[in-house]
Amino acid sequence: MAQAHPIELVVGLGNPGKEYAGTRHNAGFDVVTRLLAKLPGSFEESHRAESRCFAGRFRGKRLFLQMPLTYMNASGEAVANLIRKEGIAPEAILVVSDDLDLPPGRLRLRRGGSAGGHHGIESIIEKVQSASFLRLKIGIGHVDKRNTVDHVLTGFKGEEAEIYEAALNAAAEAVMAVLAAGENRAMSQYNAFHAAEKKEEKKQTAPEAPATNEVLS
Repeated sequence: MAQAHPIELVVGLGNPGKEYAGTRHNAGFDVVTRLLAKLPGSFEESHRAESRCFAGRFRGKRLFLQMPLTYMNASGEAVANLIRKEGIAPEAILVVSDDLDLPPGRLRLRRGGSAGGHHGIESIIEKVQSASFLRLKIGIGHVDKRNTVDHVLTGFKGEEAEIYEAALNAAAEAVMAVLAAGENRAMSQYNAFHAAEKKEEKKQTAPEAPATNEVLS
């Protein structure tokens, strides 16, 4: 089933600056970077609407990728500025962000709804005056609310870093699925995705090393 509102703008949320690179709160930026490597054709980068903006075409239709440089809590200013200039409806936006309420490695694709406490999403809803845009959420795990800021502004380590990396790659594939096949099909394919479970499945199905009777000398 094709989506009612083809996506014209993919927004990846994050904070600009080297000090924020690789942090959990920059999941949206990281997915846009991976998406640029996957999309066919060339996308021209420009600095506009207080953002890094990439303009190109996908299957004959225009497509913009946006990384707002306004800092997370003012993301809506950049998004509203760009859609106003390009005549993009809120329903044609896909926003990619981190999510505290999902475990690390989990993806969730949904349209509409509240901001769920995410200040970047909250800002977009306020500035575009609509909550009807599509969202792709990437789980970063939940912590004590008193430590939320510290949590989102740090990165993953060890095995969790591997799980998160797999989730970012899957998120880029999910965006590609939305663009190519529509949001309903993408939802059915990726809303059950959990990178940690995939990693465990691989462990359980990995072939055992063959036994050897060689005598070591």
